[in-house]
Amino acid sequence: MAFAGILEKEDIETAIETCQAPDTFDHKAFFAQVGLTTKPAEELKKIFAVLDQDKSGYIEETELKFFLQNFQAGARVLTDKENKTLLTAGDADADGKMGPDEFVALVKS
Repeated sequence: MAFAGILEKEDIETAIETCQAPDTFDHKAFFAQVGLTTKPAEELKKIFAVLDQDKSGYIEETELKFFLQNFQAGARVLTDKENKTLLTAGDADADGKMGPDEFVALVKS
């Protein structure tokens, strides 16, 4: 698991189960369920690095689509609506992508 040592497998499984149906993903609830909201910024930036699949220094819309699959193989992809909601919530400067500091702020909000 990409987040071994940072997140608990059971917490991830429960969070993924909660949002199995399309359009049921709530980023705030998900972050809390997997334990991200209590993590320091340093650990959140490690998670950001995993989510930044192309290593561009940003998480773009195409990467967010597969957000849940980063936490658990075989998880569903986000719907277009969920994807847009997540990006809008985290993209503080409205440049169409989320940087590491924006991701930390999103998780902590």
